[in-house]
Amino acid sequence: MTLYNNLWKVKEGNLVRRMEFIVPCHFGLESVLKKEILDLGYEVLSVEDGRVTFAGGEEALCRANVFLRTAERVLIRVGSFHAESFEELFQGTRNLPWEAYIPENGRFWVAKAASIKSRLFSPSDIQSIMKKAMVERLKSVYHKAWFSEDGDSYPVRVFLMKDEVTVGLDTTGESLHKRGYRKLTAKAPIAENLAAALIMLSPWRGDRILVDPFCGSGTFPIEAAMMAAHMAPGMNRSFIAEDWKHIAARKCWYQAMDEAADMVDKKIETDIQGYDIDDKMVAAARSNAALAGVEDMIHFQRKSVSELSHSKKYGFLITNPPYGERLEDKKELPALYRTLGERYAALDAWSMYVISSYEQAEQYIGRKADKNRKIYNGMMKTYYYQFMGPKPPYRKNRQQEERHGH
Repeated sequence: MTLYNNLWKVKEGNLVRRMEFIVPCHFGLESVLKKEILDLGYEVLSVEDGRVTFAGGEEALCRANVFLRTAERVLIRVGSFHAESFEELFQGTRNLPWEAYIPENGRFWVAKAASIKSRLFSPSDIQSIMKKAMVERLKSVYHKAWFSEDGDSYPVRVFLMKDEVTVGLDTTGESLHKRGYRKLTAKAPIAENLAAALIMLSPWRGDRILVDPFCGSGTFPIEAAMMAAHMAPGMNRSFIAEDWKHIAARKCWYQAMDEAADMVDKKIETDIQGYDIDDKMVAAARSNAALAGVEDMIHFQRKSVSELSHSKKYGFLITNPPYGERLEDKKELPALYRTLGERYAALDAWSMYVISSYEQAEQYIGRKADKNRKIYNGMMKTYYYQFMGPKPPYRKNRQQEERHGH
């Protein structure tokens, strides 16, 4: 068994708790999340399918929640052990140091259990047995037979992979893709953290043109504008661990939020556009952009993909076209992707990035993608088709912008 609560290190003469954090993400986007964590200044310990583990102190817990664009949530790693039976699961869970995290009146439960290639596979059984084991552990520590559970919330998440159990305490609460701005959504909206990761996989920067011809409720343009303005994705929301003063002091949250506020720069000139054929979607996108505080940085318009054009060179199309989930929509897909391909070909020296589960996308777009990346959007397998345009001529001010993180 491996425990993670008692790792300490000396920092500036003080003893500081060093924690390990597990950060889940979409399958296929681990490298993007790893780069984000490294850019925040933390040590990445491991990269596995759908998650990255890193080390840091209490400030890392707060900063990761506030600044990571591509993560699902941030978990404190409580421990790990091997279990092939429910008895081993019970004993392994009971041996973890729950009292280091959960106070006497804490409300605790196993919010999610995921099992892959393991003998124990029933999520509901795993959840109930682990809860019983946690209760038994805390009974022996707090010398109580019953817990009121009327205090702060401590949701637990567990992954089983080939009978190895990894247990994490969720510090985030509502998933990190909930930025706080999307009140109105399209039929099949793309998650904000997935949209951010797809933009980050492209060479687009805030001073370059970006157009989404199927913008729906505006996620791609809004995420792009937030990046251009250096707006942290977690600035306008709260996190479940804000109340855990014994794990991360309140001042750490204030410092992370102050750091985020100091970084915002809306003076940058942008050319970010979103089109949709549905008036209601355009109105929703405008409303969401206003909630995000980036409405002045994006131009939304009711427009069909057949009207797509731009007079300037070296722009980017980054988009999530319809996949045709319903049978009647499927018939329209060849014409829609053909039109997208034709309009893209008419643009001068542009790049195009398309996420779609439509297997014949390249065929109807009319050319093979330069790169193709498999990404799981939930349980749906999708492809990120990347059509590379030429690089623009080198500009001196671009070097300065890149030096300052633009």
